[in-house]
Amino acid sequence: QVQLVESGGGLVQTGGSLRLACAASGDTSSITTIGWFRPAPGKERESVAAIKWRDDRTWYADHVKGRFTISRDNAKNTMYLQMDSLKPEDTAVYTCGADDSVTWAYWGRGTQVTVSS
Repeated sequence: QVQLVESGGGLVQTGGSLRLACAASGDTSSITTIGWFRPAPGKERESVAAIKWRDDRTWYADHVKGRFTISRDNAKNTMYLQMDSLKPEDTAVYTCGADDSVTWAYWGRGTQVTVSS
């Protein structure tokens, strides 16, 4: 089992920045990919950014490329999402998820990000 705990959400003005953190504990050796998700119209959630647990390869949704940066601190088992140039449409509950090579098996509780116009 893997436990994920998010932190770092908050209220920021348009154009501002926030850094989210997702701390993983438990059987972290089972993680292959870890990433951030948020709700999307017509589906439960959409992927925003993801990073491979072993080689740090990254992936970003088109609408956050150039504004968000995902990274990982191996020693702390913590993943970060640096969010710059925030827009009101980025407002959402951001949830950390981890893939065990079969499915996105583990989820945090989420952290609220609110961008005011």
